[in-house]
Amino acid sequence: MSRTAARPRGTLLALTVLAASVAGPVVLASPAQAATVVVSTATELASAVKNAAPGTVIQVRGGTYRPTATLQSTANGTASAPIRLEPYGSESVVIDGSGLPAGAWIFKLTADYWTVSNLTFQNSPDSAVVCTSCTGTVWNRITTRNGGDSGFTLTGADTNNNTVRNLDSYGHYDAANHGENADGLAIKFGSGSGNLITGARLFDNSDDGVDLWSWSSPVTIEHTWAWGNGRNRWSDSAFAGDGNGYKLGGDGEVVAHVVNNSAAWSNAGNGFTENSNKGAIVINRTTAYANGKWGYYLATGAARLGRNLAVGNGSGLVNKGSSVVSSGNNWDSGIATPAFVSTNPATAYGARKADGSLPATTFLTTGSTTIGSTMN
Repeated sequence: MSRTAARPRGTLLALTVLAASVAGPVVLASPAQAATVVVSTATELASAVKNAAPGTVIQVRGGTYRPTATLQSTANGTASAPIRLEPYGSESVVIDGSGLPAGAWIFKLTADYWTVSNLTFQNSPDSAVVCTSCTGTVWNRITTRNGGDSGFTLTGADTNNNTVRNLDSYGHYDAANHGENADGLAIKFGSGSGNLITGARLFDNSDDGVDLWSWSSPVTIEHTWAWGNGRNRWSDSAFAGDGNGYKLGGDGEVVAHVVNNSAAWSNAGNGFTENSNKGAIVINRTTAYANGKWGYYLATGAARLGRNLAVGNGSGLVNKGSSVVSSGNNWDSGIATPAFVSTNPATAYGARKADGSLPATTFLTTGSTTIGSTMN
């Protein structure tokens, strides 16, 4: 059997140089580049979301999109090559769920390592954005508003290391349940470590601002405001919203959630509540003002309360059990209650700063370096 002899390496190099001298420069293929997909219709958006791959950048042209089915994906990015979903340049993008069937979500992600930024989701028949068993997702400057259940949800087992940064979630109401379930932010029915909520505004929802019902791993919440939740804005004669600012447990889970430098005001229920969670919840440098019930309700658990400020709450400053460790709060002996610079919340509704962080305000600020939220 005849064989073709392999050419020596030097011969191949010489042939390449010769070819270049005769036919012009040789262009060597560069490594594959991540695709950038620009979409301008709801159909294109749905396809791009479903078919993304590690490193894909989906850029959505400005306008209002009305999908007729839930936008969803199970495509994973990687830690080094996340999938990105964002507007095209500085254009404004609204994804409106008013054309979806009853009970539908607008956006469902069951995937890892996505970064979703600067999008508004509104008028969802049910929950607006749901991330199920996700790892390593980042959500920047997302707005969810006026939906039929919770605005933004993390759920499912193995939901790890997700960051929700500068979320605005408001106006949600589940009519079928008379407002009992629609929260601004729900982290429910699951587990997973390393989940962080920072810079959120959660307001005017029918149920709670934050709800950590049946979540078995610690969640960290910081620099977040929850207000006006649980008030019947929908003229529902059977209204059932709880109206807590921060509901930090429930369903028998014992878990040490952490809340730092945050505030709750004008909620119908409690500002901060354990909701039967007997874990060592940590609440540090927060403010509870003018809530309908207790500023802080931690009657059965082993919470650690430090440098918190409660003023003007309907049932009182704090309801704490014998296992609670309380130090440096304005209900503790020898701790003064500083005066607020302003009790007008108008600026809390204002535009965020250029970097997406909470708006500048003197509302509920005191100038104290030791007690209460700094409101930033």
